[in-house]
Amino acid sequence: MKIICIGRNYTEHIKELENEKPTDPVIFLKPDTSILLKKQPFFIPDFSDDVHYEVEVLVKINKIGKHIDKKFAHKYYDEIGLGIDFTARDLQDRLKAKGLPWEKAKAFDGAAVVGNWLPVSNFKDVNAIVFSLKKNETVVQSGNTSHMLWKIDELIEYISKYFTLKIGDIIFTGTPAGVGKVVANDKLKGFIENNELFSITVK
Repeated sequence: MKIICIGRNYTEHIKELENEKPTDPVIFLKPDTSILLKKQPFFIPDFSDDVHYEVEVLVKINKIGKHIDKKFAHKYYDEIGLGIDFTARDLQDRLKAKGLPWEKAKAFDGAAVVGNWLPVSNFKDVNAIVFSLKKNETVVQSGNTSHMLWKIDELIEYISKYFTLKIGDIIFTGTPAGVGKVVANDKLKGFIENNELFSITVK
């Protein structure tokens, strides 16, 4: 399986990081080794002093597809989840300044939190999913998939032009505004509507 991540998919997050609004979805990959193991804490890596949380709605692919038309994209997933794209922001900034790839800052071991999954049938509209992240019981990020620049089915159409999607692949659909630094002993909890889908401790 592979993890396909979308960057810069919420306007307010683009503004907070002072990035340029893209004309096409920004794609990067994480290896399966980046998935944080269930019931394990997240350990801040020794190569960064500025690791940020980024909460994201996730989509799990349920059948193989290539060149998927948007109107058929809904047939390729039946579960929605929530996760965190941990980012070593200081390292990412250095890499970006040199025009280098981001993987060291985004794809290190434990950098992908994958929470529990909910059936698509739970939602009236996958383009109106409310989600949030609490840090130490305070809401630090909140979003709605209606604010995505590219909606889920549009992302599947776009991604599948370049990569064959396979069963079990996970799409991280982008983060809203409010990203911030984690420190040791932080507790992070992710919610879709009133459903807590993950809870982790930072070490």
